[in-house]
Amino acid sequence: MDVAPEILIGVVIDVIVKGNDSFVANLIGVTDRWQQLVILAVLNAVIWILESTFGYLSNVGWRNLAQTMQHDLRLELYGHVQSLEIAYFEDTTSGGLLAVLNDDINQLERFLDGGAASLIDLFWNIVLVGAVFAASSLLLTTTAFLPIPLIVLGSVMYQKRLLPLYSRVREGVADLSETLSANLGGIATIKAFTAEQRETDRLRQVSDDYMQANREAIRFSSAFVPLIRMVILSGFSCTLVIGGWMALNGRLEVGMYSVLVFMTQRLLWPMTRLGETLDLYQRAMASTRRIFKLMDQQPMMNPGSKQLVNPVRGEIELDAVRFGYGEAGDVVKGISLRVPAGETHAIVGATGSGKSTLLRLLLRFYDVREGAVRIDGQDVRDLSYASLRNAMGYVSQDVFMFHGTVLENIAYGRPGATQDQVEAAARSAEAHDFIMALPDGYNTFVGERGVKLSGGQRQRLSIARAILRDPAILILDEATSAVDNETEAAIQRSLATVTRNRTSMVIAHRLSTVRDAHRIWVLESGTIIEAGTHDELVQSGGLYSALWRVQTGEAIRA
Repeated sequence: MDVAPEILIGVVIDVIVKGNDSFVANLIGVTDRWQQLVILAVLNAVIWILESTFGYLSNVGWRNLAQTMQHDLRLELYGHVQSLEIAYFEDTTSGGLLAVLNDDINQLERFLDGGAASLIDLFWNIVLVGAVFAASSLLLTTTAFLPIPLIVLGSVMYQKRLLPLYSRVREGVADLSETLSANLGGIATIKAFTAEQRETDRLRQVSDDYMQANREAIRFSSAFVPLIRMVILSGFSCTLVIGGWMALNGRLEVGMYSVLVFMTQRLLWPMTRLGETLDLYQRAMASTRRIFKLMDQQPMMNPGSKQLVNPVRGEIELDAVRFGYGEAGDVVKGISLRVPAGETHAIVGATGSGKSTLLRLLLRFYDVREGAVRIDGQDVRDLSYASLRNAMGYVSQDVFMFHGTVLENIAYGRPGATQDQVEAAARSAEAHDFIMALPDGYNTFVGERGVKLSGGQRQRLSIARAILRDPAILILDEATSAVDNETEAAIQRSLATVTRNRTSMVIAHRLSTVRDAHRIWVLESGTIIEAGTHDELVQSGGLYSALWRVQTGEAIRA
């Protein structure tokens, strides 16, 4: 339908010039010029209506395709990212990942939304216009199509030149996203140190780098269209001059000459859009490389296929475990310990002694270098992640709250939990009273990362979340680190209840929170140097005893 109006223009001119002997008159037997024009006007209206209809269907089809691709690719890529181990995220910025998951995928959507469809339009334009030219004059076909190889060659050359430029642009997007993400996450620290202007200047530098990378790419991509116009001028001039000479000498009908002039415009002028399409293409290809690079990132650990036998007893065993981060030396050095099912064991020691690392190995956030970690006699490397982690409730020292309500955050580990179950877990964590004092109770929004709550409140919600899961193994990593003494005492009371007949591993800086543990393991520099009950360790006069005297004030009084 796009090509048909140009043909109709030639037919109309043929009617005006030749009258009774026109193409239309010979085709349908209508000799009156006015009637011929009316027929052509009706046909023209039909063509325009069809062109508009097909244009609408094409736009809807391509845009829906682009949206579907964007949606499916983002979900697939996000699912892949979630399959990567914790170590990957410790070495990768969240801003860089966001740039790929959001902006790079959007860049592909923009190309499909416009660029890909225009390439298909251009292809069929060349085919259909070429058919009209071939049916009229071989000479004019040659002259009109001569610029096309030059345009294609120029496009290929520009692609090669634009590729590294747009790669730098995508890197600039990642740097900008990383800076913004980090600064927004640390806004309280920025304000506390009155560093607003300093961070603005730093962002300005990153943004300037991104702007300069874009300007360089724009400078080259914008030069493409003027060069193409010059090539088009030569092809159009050939049709105008040679076709006019042929019409003047009776070798070409005037109507057909008009058709070919308009067809040359239809053939060559859309190629000026190649610059914009090429620009979209190169941006999309730069984004595609980053997407595939992330997709090619394979997890270093793979889940097992075995399942824990239900009901899970919760027996924990570490057998000569050695572990270190990356290429660094061992943080855990040959530790062996056993936690019988249903007992509460505590791990204490100075900062950096390896306490939290043991819990991460238990959750299989990392794999041991040597030895084994076992649950109910099964190596955690043989278990599926779901089977292993569904048996555990985890409370970390760095509590994370999702941007949602109190109810949603507590119920996160147990979707579908009832209001009564959530409230029961909150009461066990000594959180119910402060929740009811919030403006909307359990329906109060906690803000991003729980910024509307105090550290102690977030900690208690995290404990409630773990309790609601009703796990066979409860893991508490400094669970009372962010609470006051009164709240700590309340949490200790609740933990005494929820840890009964449940295996519990507790890391604590405050030794008063673990004095009732069945066994306490004392770590120093990645090794166990003491183990026993609270009373046994205090009487032994070792590291635990020294720490206890410091925390209770006995060392100061002495």
